[in-house]
Amino acid sequence: MQESSLNILIIGSKGFIGSYCVEYFSKNNKVYQCDVVTDYAANNYFVVDATNADYTEIFESEKFDVCINCSGAASVPDSLTKPLRDFTLNVVNVYKQLDAIRRFNPDCKYINLSSAAVYGNPQYLPIDENHPLKPISPYGFNKKNAEEVCKLYHENYNIKTCSLRIFSAYGNGLKKQLFWDLYKKSIGNHEISLFGTGKESRDFIHVMDVVQAIECVINKASFNGARINIANGEELRISDVVEIFFKMSGEEVKIDFAGKERKGDPKNWKADISKLKSLGYSPNITITNGLKEYAKWL
Repeated sequence: MQESSLNILIIGSKGFIGSYCVEYFSKNNKVYQCDVVTDYAANNYFVVDATNADYTEIFESEKFDVCINCSGAASVPDSLTKPLRDFTLNVVNVYKQLDAIRRFNPDCKYINLSSAAVYGNPQYLPIDENHPLKPISPYGFNKKNAEEVCKLYHENYNIKTCSLRIFSAYGNGLKKQLFWDLYKKSIGNHEISLFGTGKESRDFIHVMDVVQAIECVINKASFNGARINIANGEELRISDVVEIFFKMSGEEVKIDFAGKERKGDPKNWKADISKLKSLGYSPNITITNGLKEYAKWL
């Protein structure tokens, strides 16, 4: 729990994690939103151009204690077909945000939502923050670049920055990735085919736990260009979580793992979350309870 109310700017406030941040942090803070979608009802709301965002006016007009950057492209497959768009949204916009902070709001803490995609296929498990970075997609490469931009602005301009390497986030409202794909493929079908062998693994974290982790970071992290894993430190096989999902949804579906790899997808993930735990984080939502709620939402 925060000790005092903060002025928090959430960029990408209409997105999956951004919308949860707005709801959660609005309870005890003054929250400002920023996105490419026009919202006539919201107070303290800034609209930016989707193709050429400019953050100068935002940081010139208000002083923020914290800026959480939840914006950007968030799709590995899309990054493979539109790498320049991914670079613009995930790297160029981080430059623009940090430069506006440097010029007008240098005391603002900047949290950049990065991704476990920066690691690529891990050399060892669990993956700690010192693991070599070998991204295998334009998305992972661009997230790595954005982290370097954050570090650069801290080292050269003393801007308070921190990058959060989020693993497999899921939860109500997410209309992409594994669980949404399962839902879509299973409509009217009793047998579906999936990529891989089922032995691939991920470290899933519910979006509400992501938000809780962000609060821990705001309160206790060192904003010195640090990188922090955001996960639950639990390796779950895809075949097992698929089984849990259909058990929660009540559907009887036969799964065929085709064995075909999807380009840009790593095989196995498990995070070392020692650093996050040292900030006071502990997971609240198990995969079973999280998928139970997701199935209800669907």
